[in-house]
Amino acid sequence: MSTETYFLSIGALSAALARGELSSVELVQAVIARTEAVETKVRAFNSYDREDAMAQARASDTRRAAGRALGPLDGIPIGMKDVIAVAGQPLTASSRMLEHFVSPYDATVVKRLRNAGAICWGRLNLDEFAMGSSTENSAFQATANPYALDCVPGGSSGGSAAAVAAGEAIASLGSDTGGSIRQPAAFCNLVGLKPTYGLVSRYGLIAFASSLDQIGPFGRSVDDVAHLLGVIAGHDPLDSTSYQVEIPDYRAEIARRQGPWRLGIPREYFGEGLDPEVAQAVQKAVAFYQSLGCEIKDVSLPHTEYGVGAYYIIATAECSSNLARFDGVRYGHRSKDAKDAVDLYFKSRAEGFGAEVKRRIILGTYVLSSGYYDAYYLRAQKVRTLIRNDFLAAYRDVDAILTPTAPTPAFRRGTKADPLAMYLCDIYTIGVNLAGLPAVSVPCGFSQDGRPIGMQLIGQPYQEAELLSIASAYERAHGWGQRRPVV
Repeated sequence: MSTETYFLSIGALSAALARGELSSVELVQAVIARTEAVETKVRAFNSYDREDAMAQARASDTRRAAGRALGPLDGIPIGMKDVIAVAGQPLTASSRMLEHFVSPYDATVVKRLRNAGAICWGRLNLDEFAMGSSTENSAFQATANPYALDCVPGGSSGGSAAAVAAGEAIASLGSDTGGSIRQPAAFCNLVGLKPTYGLVSRYGLIAFASSLDQIGPFGRSVDDVAHLLGVIAGHDPLDSTSYQVEIPDYRAEIARRQGPWRLGIPREYFGEGLDPEVAQAVQKAVAFYQSLGCEIKDVSLPHTEYGVGAYYIIATAECSSNLARFDGVRYGHRSKDAKDAVDLYFKSRAEGFGAEVKRRIILGTYVLSSGYYDAYYLRAQKVRTLIRNDFLAAYRDVDAILTPTAPTPAFRRGTKADPLAMYLCDIYTIGVNLAGLPAVSVPCGFSQDGRPIGMQLIGQPYQEAELLSIASAYERAHGWGQRRPVV
């Protein structure tokens, strides 16, 4: 096997494990060694447990030796965003509020990965409570982009993206509320999938905005993402928003579906604020699909301009409600110098939450308050319906929509101190969450100074197989995702 086993795909590693050319113990040792070699520069992890990972690896090798391998993921280390519950491991959401909290149970996605033999590896950094677009809002550390260490890896799932890009995990899970999988994937030269709302259980995910949150995978290829989605997708009675739908063999569907497809190009996504290098890379991807015989159509999503405003009303309203449970009484940070119960509540929250989380709680509480509910929250929900209807109208004429993932490549740390400038980083991704649609970011080039660029493909509800097939057709003809960072 290659000395850089930590950069191999799930498919290649699974085949090597099946042939006996590699053991899970050897693979995990290689990943741990790589992590210890580069983590001081990348800072992707909040914590990791070497002994636990090795114990999982030994158990996998024992199963395989007995002819009881649990599937293609058996023995492969998968990183976990530190907002997804893993029994017996820290669950901090990168916040002082939960700094010492240990999860008593597994999230449904973790149970499904364990049942498939995957190794749950580490707790990956994020913007506190998943609120941010750069992983600079973590209470513990700022994660670096492996392709440009002075730049951000994106957010909020920056640790999940950086770990895979740097070879510190084979693949990972993140969560996406307004672009938190797709934008880091674009910044870190990865494939990142935000599934249809309801396809993947949210049980065991610390809630930010419950009607927008969705767990999804990061991988180095579309095939890696298909591997993971096939395991974590499916109905879960523990999640009341989980949808009952048949889960296909995504990898087989990718091989079967060869196009051509009808692709929509929304004019609203190619205007002011789009970096010229990003625009050029995405236009080249459009030209490639045209060369395949795909029908390229101009489409309009006319309510796009209202998306940022509607999103930051709905998301903050839901966050103010969800985070009310962190009160210093039941679990999490508890102030030591409170005079009474009310003082305990105020001081615990003031000490436990960071500035961005406080900002969003205050905004969300305001838009839900008496006299403002109809003016803000109710109106934002109506705009949300219009945005979803825009997408559904476009899908009468096209199979998927192609856009940039982010308006720029990764930016340097500290250059977007203004909250509004940071919020506008999500302008091309938040509509997908408001509409509950699936979308995938795929590497489509690099800037002149070596920063990755991603394109976004937005699919129809529960049509992940078609979406991944379209993405795979581009990936097979281009080698962008095979370029490795020098850390």
